[in-house]
Amino acid sequence: MSDFTALELARIQFGFTVSFHIIFPAITIGLAAFLAVLEGLWLWRKDQSYLDLYHFWSKIFAVNFAMGVVSGLVMAYQFGTNWSFYSQFAGSITGPLLAYEVLTAFFLEAGFLGVMLFGWNKVGRGLHFFATLMVAIGTMVSATWILASNSWMQTPQGHAVVNGVVVPVDWGAIIFNPSFPYRLAHMVTAAMLSTALFVGASGAWHLLRGNRQPAVKRMFSMALWMVLFTAPLQVLIGDMHGLNTLKHQPAKIAAVEGHWSNTPGEGVPLILFGIPDMEAETTRFKVEVPRLGSLVLTHSWDGQIPGLKEFAPEDRPNSTIVFWAFRVMVGLGMLMVLLGLLGALARWRGRLYESRVLTRFALWMGPSGLLALLAGWFVTEIGRQPWVVYGLMRTRDAVSHHSAMTLSVGLVILVVMYFAIFGTGIAYMIRLVKQGPHTDEADAMAHPTSVNQRPARPLSAVDESLHSSSDQR
Repeated sequence: MSDFTALELARIQFGFTVSFHIIFPAITIGLAAFLAVLEGLWLWRKDQSYLDLYHFWSKIFAVNFAMGVVSGLVMAYQFGTNWSFYSQFAGSITGPLLAYEVLTAFFLEAGFLGVMLFGWNKVGRGLHFFATLMVAIGTMVSATWILASNSWMQTPQGHAVVNGVVVPVDWGAIIFNPSFPYRLAHMVTAAMLSTALFVGASGAWHLLRGNRQPAVKRMFSMALWMVLFTAPLQVLIGDMHGLNTLKHQPAKIAAVEGHWSNTPGEGVPLILFGIPDMEAETTRFKVEVPRLGSLVLTHSWDGQIPGLKEFAPEDRPNSTIVFWAFRVMVGLGMLMVLLGLLGALARWRGRLYESRVLTRFALWMGPSGLLALLAGWFVTEIGRQPWVVYGLMRTRDAVSHHSAMTLSVGLVILVVMYFAIFGTGIAYMIRLVKQGPHTDEADAMAHPTSVNQRPARPLSAVDESLHSSSDQR
């Protein structure tokens, strides 16, 4: 790592921790909503399969929630260790927003999580359902505060800069900054879609192995309904988000499109594939569709967008990375739309559970939502560079004064620890998924062997051993 500067290593370190962390909140948001729907349907229809699914997915939720909390703590510390000058500059805005997230969302989740996971034989059905709803609402509130903070860094407003420090002037404008509504909708929808694909892949895996329990069929069907509706919705939200970004961060859109300059009187082509060359200021080997870029980006036949050459070289994002990250996200999104349509077609033909092509497709699409989510965050964060607060503070001015060696050692330790701890946790979650839902789970949860037990942590809700065989069922 001797070739990397301290700034580059600090960015890599934060990018690594964010990439690991974002997976867990996304699943937490989606599974919390899924659990609330399952319990509500069980109370309404009295169908045992909904209760079986609730207890099955609540164990996975508990493991995921614990890993999300732990991985998030490291990021919070990095604001002080690696980005102390950012904290000094914008801490009066970032600090309160993150504190509001803890005071509202985290306390709400933590307060009702115990009732949700361990309260089946201790509270009534109505109160238990209320606890599940509160946890689901808490995850949404958490996403709101986090996205408000991050969106302010993308499109800052409602502040003043006094003596080189940001001072909040209008909290309404700070929270509801121009990109906030689009980014919140895009993130929450991505979480729901990622979870639906995860649940659908689980159902597909069991169907392919011959497990046709009502609960397995139910979760496969519900997941494909969710994909059918949320995948096209995400495309629409993404389009609106793109138009908002073009207005407030045009350099990011130029980098995403690999667009360097305009020809007077001509529309902008849409470059499907190519290799942006930052030094030569061109996109090599490009395959493009004439004027389609204008139609997509400006909704007009001959509209133009600023090219990267209109920005000073030091103000340009790395087009090579964001160009391909964006295409990975969009390509996976199109496959999600296709999966939803194929599911609807199979349902109409009465072959939803019999089509092996569909089930195999759903199985392979399981991780696609999380991969698209990561690609989208790469576009968002790398596309904001070289700014940490867009137009106000450059990333190079935000990093702490550490040596490259110090940051290299820290990065190696983080990589080893993250793969050891969270790799084990993810493997455990997959093992739980492979076991599948079964009816005796509901009975075990409703009538535990030790009624006086008081579990102290979310993982206590999971009774399967990490070393147990995944084929025990």
